[in-house]
Amino acid sequence: MARDSNENRTVDVNSLIDAIVRQTTVLLAQLATAAGGRAPLVNTANQVFVNLVRELREQGVGNKVIADMFGLALRTYHDKVQRLSESTTVRGRSLWEATLEYVQEKGAVLQADVLDRFRNDDEATVRGVLTDLVESGILFRSGRGARTTYRAAKLDELALIARDDGERAMHLVWVAVSRLGVASIDAVAQTVALEPPVIEAALARLVADGRVARVERGGAPEYRTDLCVIPYGTPAGWEAAVFDHYQAVVTAICTKLRAGETSAAATDRVGGSTYGYRVWEGHPHYDAAVGFLARVRAEAVLLREQVTAYNAAHAPPPGAIRVISYVGQTILEAEEQK
Repeated sequence: MARDSNENRTVDVNSLIDAIVRQTTVLLAQLATAAGGRAPLVNTANQVFVNLVRELREQGVGNKVIADMFGLALRTYHDKVQRLSESTTVRGRSLWEATLEYVQEKGAVLQADVLDRFRNDDEATVRGVLTDLVESGILFRSGRGARTTYRAAKLDELALIARDDGERAMHLVWVAVSRLGVASIDAVAQTVALEPPVIEAALARLVADGRVARVERGGAPEYRTDLCVIPYGTPAGWEAAVFDHYQAVVTAICTKLRAGETSAAATDRVGGSTYGYRVWEGHPHYDAAVGFLARVRAEAVLLREQVTAYNAAHAPPPGAIRVISYVGQTILEAEEQK
């Protein structure tokens, strides 16, 4: 029996989603173990679920449809959303917020006391929140085992953290503001998943050195930047560069899908193309293929310099658009191709 075209399309989209999820998990695993590190992933799956639900809602999809998309009964779906969106112990507050507030109120508290305070929440999740808060520099941890103690960082300590280890956060925030156009602190926080104190410190540095401008809208501060450049070789910028590359690809794909376009044309202004070449030493086109990225980068840098110089002398009109281009290149050795 021939399948309906809509059914065929659903199967095709599901296969595409499965393939993208698989590649994304490969990327996450590489990032989690980069430079010998072991980034905590205890909340990653839950975070993906909550964020995906939020994005679907923003696209106008109702809860019943979202529940069906996840294969969940509506009540089960609502229970899961509520469980992940707030602490079971402290209603109306996320577990992250409730844990931080508890430690701040106590000044210094034993880990056992934190676990007891949030005994109605999953213990592994509470431990993961504590680890995340420590790695964010918002909590300090001392002692070991039963004597493990946590205390909240003071404002002056947060400033030191932002200055000493803030290069990475500053680059991430800079990229987020660049992509958002004009951004509030909340908008940046939703984009890069950093905490407001860290974002505020990063923005203060970016404003101070002129890379980001602060503007007032409706009595609230917002931020904008006309240029975001992370120089080659910047030791603390690789995280922001990866984020920038990934976000550019996702933005291009989503922009095209929102426009209802699922095919490509030679004259496209939005989209992407992938080209592959099999070459070897002595091949007449070896240098051209291997040097493709360097050539395109040089051309892009020149264009950026020309655009920046022109914009410095001419104020952009209200209808100005932003063009975001992405170029990537990978060279696979023979054994990697098997």
